[in-house]
Amino acid sequence: MSHDIDLTGKLLIAMPGMGDPRFEHSVVFVCAHSDEGAMGLIVNKPTGDLQLRELLEQLSIDAGAQTPEMAVHLGGPVEHGRGFVLHERGYESSISTLEVDADFAMTATLDILEDIAAGRGPWRAIMALGYAGWGPGQLEAELAQNGWLTCEADKRLVFDTPDGEKWEAALKTLGISALTLSADAGHA
Repeated sequence: MSHDIDLTGKLLIAMPGMGDPRFEHSVVFVCAHSDEGAMGLIVNKPTGDLQLRELLEQLSIDAGAQTPEMAVHLGGPVEHGRGFVLHERGYESSISTLEVDADFAMTATLDILEDIAAGRGPWRAIMALGYAGWGPGQLEAELAQNGWLTCEADKRLVFDTPDGEKWEAALKTLGISALTLSADAGHA
C-alpha cells in the first residue's frame, strides 16, 4: 500500500482542539514521510532558557566569538537528549545530512554543532532537541481528523519569522486568520 500524500518538506500546523498539549500551536517541519511513518521537528517552540552556547558547553564543544546566538528549540516529544539541526541547503555534514528538498536539509550529527560553533555551519538553521514521530498511517489519521493543516514550507517563515509569530504566519499562507479558528471548529 502506498500512501497518496507525501508531506516531506511541508509544514504541519496544529489545529486548536487537537487534544495533544505537546503540540498546541505548533508548526512542524516534516523531514521525512513514507509508508513507515513520519518524522518532523517543531520549529516554533524555543526551550525558553537554553541557548546554543550552553548546549555546546554541555557537549564540550568550544564556543567562540564566531558562534551565532541561537535559541534551542523543543523539536518534539521523542528522544529529548538528541539534537537535530534543520538548515537550508548548501551545508553538508561530512558524516550524514538528510537532504529534504531543494530548500531544506537536516543534520543530526555532532559535527554540524562543531561547525556552527566555529562559524562554518549553515547560515540559517534551527537547533532542536527531540523530534516528533508518527507510526505508519498515524499522521494520515490525524490529518483526516483535522488535527493538522498543511502548507508549503517557506524558508523565511521557518528561519526568519519570530517563533511566537510562526503559527499565525503559517495559517496566513493558507488564507486563514487565527481568529476564525476556535477549539469548537469541526465539532458538530
